[in-house]
Amino acid sequence: MRYITFALAKGRLAKKAMALLEEIGITCEEMKDEKTRKLIFVNEELKLKFFLSKASDVPTYVEYGAADIGVVGKDTILEEGRNLYEVLDLKFGACKMCVCGPKEAKKYLNSNEIIRVASKYPHIAKEYFNNQKLQTVEIVKLNGSVELAPIVGLSEVIVDIVETGTTLKENGLEVLEEVCPLSARMVVNQVSQKMEQERISKIIVALKKILDEKE
Repeated sequence: MRYITFALAKGRLAKKAMALLEEIGITCEEMKDEKTRKLIFVNEELKLKFFLSKASDVPTYVEYGAADIGVVGKDTILEEGRNLYEVLDLKFGACKMCVCGPKEAKKYLNSNEIIRVASKYPHIAKEYFNNQKLQTVEIVKLNGSVELAPIVGLSEVIVDIVETGTTLKENGLEVLEEVCPLSARMVVNQVSQKMEQERISKIIVALKKILDEKE
């Protein structure tokens, strides 16, 4: 029997994913050692492998078959646009992708004026403005604190993830429009879904049952 490999986004998502998997009997003791330098963790009994990856790389590992199953945020799935199956909303890591800016920037969102939009998520920002709002904008990709962009005049608005909105308020910004809800998702490689259909479906069904019971 071949191993089924999981790629998990490092950090909170990986910890919550493993806690959820434990509820359906999938564990990996090796991962609990925080001092370990291992890159790949194995559960020999269940023929499962796990590895931790930068969130933006998870969809790539899954699309190319280096991992059969991935756990990553919906924001990353939308931004990366990879060919894979999104099979389950895991219901944790919930937040929203929003258009944010100073209150007075609201007027730019319904005008024909070409504005600048700063974001760590240029693909999501472009898709939202060009295809949903049918508004032409200039997208500026940033890697750091995007809240800074409207404050220093780099952009009129930003597109970013909002959890509590505290950072926005502290910097005189607010949510102007909601783009989409986000949460952790389970994704599956398209070939693996066919080749290991029975084993993978068993995992999905068991997780879905647990998630439905929690609602």
